[in-house]
Amino acid sequence: MFRIGEILDLAVRIEQNGEKTYRAARKRFAGEDLRELLSWMAAEEARHAAWFAELKLRLAEGGGNPFLEEMTRKVLDDLLSGRSFSLEEVDFAAIEDPARLIAVFIEFERDTVLFYEILSSFVEEGETLRHLAAIIAEEKRHIERLEEVLGELAPAAPAGG
Repeated sequence: MFRIGEILDLAVRIEQNGEKTYRAARKRFAGEDLRELLSWMAAEEARHAAWFAELKLRLAEGGGNPFLEEMTRKVLDDLLSGRSFSLEEVDFAAIEDPARLIAVFIEFERDTVLFYEILSSFVEEGETLRHLAAIIAEEKRHIERLEEVLGELAPAAPAGG
């Protein structure tokens, strides 16, 4: 079973991978509004990674099996090493439409939420579940913001349609 420290390690890694991807995409796209959005998302990912790391320090787990915890950490590390979920296979050079780019990032954020929700099914302890719910809520706020921006980019419906 996962403990909050392991979940927070995963959250930090996911957020760091997301930050790296948003920063890389920012370098590849023109348009100040889009670049600002990508910078905002990268900053959000960095802020979340720092928040998760701080939360882990505050919780300061103890009393576990150090061998089992280290083994679990290595397995999870290998699983997530350098991955950004759905962003990993995206060819950003082929995406020219800002709305399409934002849709890709929305899908990435949804994948992250899904991953955390799957993890929650392995968690038994109430406090850990509450912390994981907070992580999921943060990711859902990313989705909401991206959907707002996507809606602003959508062409207005023709009048009298």
